[in-house]
Amino acid sequence: MTLSRTAQRAVLTVALLSVSALAAPSTARAAAPLPPACQEALLETLDKFPVVDFTVPDKAQNTMLGEVLGLSEADQAVFTEAACAAWNTWATQNGQAVATDLDTRYRNAAGPVCNKFARSSLATIKKHAPNVPAATRDMEKVAKKVWGSSMEKLAADATNADCRTAYNAVKAGW
Repeated sequence: MTLSRTAQRAVLTVALLSVSALAAPSTARAAAPLPPACQEALLETLDKFPVVDFTVPDKAQNTMLGEVLGLSEADQAVFTEAACAAWNTWATQNGQAVATDLDTRYRNAAGPVCNKFARSSLATIKKHAPNVPAATRDMEKVAKKVWGSSMEKLAADATNADCRTAYNAVKAGW
């Protein structure tokens, strides 16, 4: 399953720690553009985390993007220049290691793709989240809300029992 570059950016951002709301600003946010460092995070996320095997199911991608689009103004407000700059620095320094970890976990997880995605994402997030700069913690709280809500919806809508189990297993987040 190949995703467009923009879609991969959006979903990988959610899966990788705390920039999820940058991917698709809501209409309320459109009136106030993202700070420059946040725009950089959005545009360069895929380059900073060069995954090879990690794949996001279309249904997960769409669900997470829907959650991001529904962020409140208060949630959007955490995406500040300082927080995004801290994220960018950390992602540049650690992106390859995170991507390698994500790819390895994805390859080693049991199928189907929904399980590989859910479990490899959460394991990688749990491993690397403690090392993300303190300046990004408010963004991380928003990412946790997006992740939890998305996994809850995916579990509720899953027609495949393995996918339902996978999404339920990771919805509590990190």
